[in-house]
Amino acid sequence: MKCAGIDIGSRTVKLAVFDNGKLILSRKAVTSYNPLETAWELMDGVAFDTITATGYGRHLMKGHLDCPVVSEITAFARGARYFAADCGAILDIGGQDTKAIALDREGTMSKFEMNDKCAAGTGRFLEVMATALGFTLEEFSQAALAASKPVKINSMCTVFAESEVISLTSQGVAREEVAMGIHKAIVSRSVGLLRRVSPEGPVFFAGGVALNACVRKLLEDKTRRTVFVPPDPQIVGAVGAALGA
Repeated sequence: MKCAGIDIGSRTVKLAVFDNGKLILSRKAVTSYNPLETAWELMDGVAFDTITATGYGRHLMKGHLDCPVVSEITAFARGARYFAADCGAILDIGGQDTKAIALDREGTMSKFEMNDKCAAGTGRFLEVMATALGFTLEEFSQAALAASKPVKINSMCTVFAESEVISLTSQGVAREEVAMGIHKAIVSRSVGLLRRVSPEGPVFFAGGVALNACVRKLLEDKTRRTVFVPPDPQIVGAVGAALGA
């Protein structure tokens, strides 16, 4: 039996398909102004017997396919346990939110926290800051790692932080130092969430921001915990949704 999971997020749509418990296919695409259309494109030519939706657009999918839906928290708990059977703590930094989830020994969510409804410290925040500094996202991470010292970023509001970044560079502060300051601010904010739900043990790092090498390094340095990133950290929710079927 082929079971599919689709995660319609704020920045990307992800699809995962399992055949008798084995992951056989995964796809992802940038979310457009029409996330449902993006989902149809991902599913084009893909065979499955059942599909479960998660993410911001899960109810949109349910309205068109009459398929079951599952919360992002549940989907990430299941997906994380697929990639790491002993996972006890999850940090997911996506396009528009950050989630910290603690799991019990059975893999059931025992506690979680999310950031407020603000892009601060998320993938979208990184995109805006990288653009303000004239970097691509990959260049942004590498530039931060090359900094000799970070500069302190006082605001985590996307609008105010962008103005602060422009002001710092106009004063002659090196872009690399500003980049490191931004990365440190993001990690500090995320670690606060993580410590409130799970103060110790290995961390399963998911979401698009888990692809950022600087964030991963700073997360390990600040928490002094092992940080595990799956082969594709963006499909964890879709994997969890498929497993729910």
